Amino acid sequence: MPLLSEKDAKYLKKTFEEQLKNPVKVMVFVDDPSECEYCDVTRQVLEELSTIDGKIQLSVHHVKKEPELVKVHKVEMTPAIILLDVNNQDTGIRFYGIPSGHEFSSLIQDIIAVSNNKPLFFNEAQIAQIKSIESPVKIRVFVTPTCPYCPRAVLMAHSAALLNRNIVAEMIEANEFPELSMRYGVSSVPHTVINDVREFVGAYPENAFIQELLKAVRKN
Repeated sequence: MPLLSEKDAKYLKKTFEEQLKNPVKVMVFVDDPSECEYCDVTRQVLEELSTIDGKIQLSVHHVKKEPELVKVHKVEMTPAIILLDVNNQDTGIRFYGIPSGHEFSSLIQDIIAVSNNKPLFFNEAQIAQIKSIESPVKIRVFVTPTCPYCPRAVLMAHSAALLNRNIVAEMIEANEFPELSMRYGVSSVPHTVINDVREFVGAYPENAFIQELLKAVRKN
């Protein structure tokens, strides 16, 4: 049974036809159902998306069968979604957990952003600041599907990754990874952690986000 309604599929088809420029490779990493409760449904969602528009090029990878690929893309959990650009380059955009609820819109907007190589946030001066970062950065944004403020935080982090390949930005569905959420003391979302040295709660404006990003880089 399809997860996307006929109405949603029709809307997405029109959206993709109008807004997708270049192909986007979507990699989904899965594990056995006994190890990963949401892997099958995550794969199904992406399979349905890929049938709507040919520019969405899906590949499915089992973490136990393709350990070298897991190592290359530094996949830490499943289900994991990674977006590659038209040149087959890893954009640093990650989804850990099923992108359901409000986060489904984040996935759609990210696919469009990667297809057009155009971040959803930041002005020219802010873009220059992000591009100036030369050291590795990992941004983790903990979310829940019902949080209306989470997509902004996720997409801002993903936009930074799209601008600078030193940045990896992860959406983490807090309820699917309770041990990780507990480790970072996640009690409300969005909860953002940068390089394990800066943390903040809420969807920050662009300037405030960049300041946190730069402070984290300076601390390393």
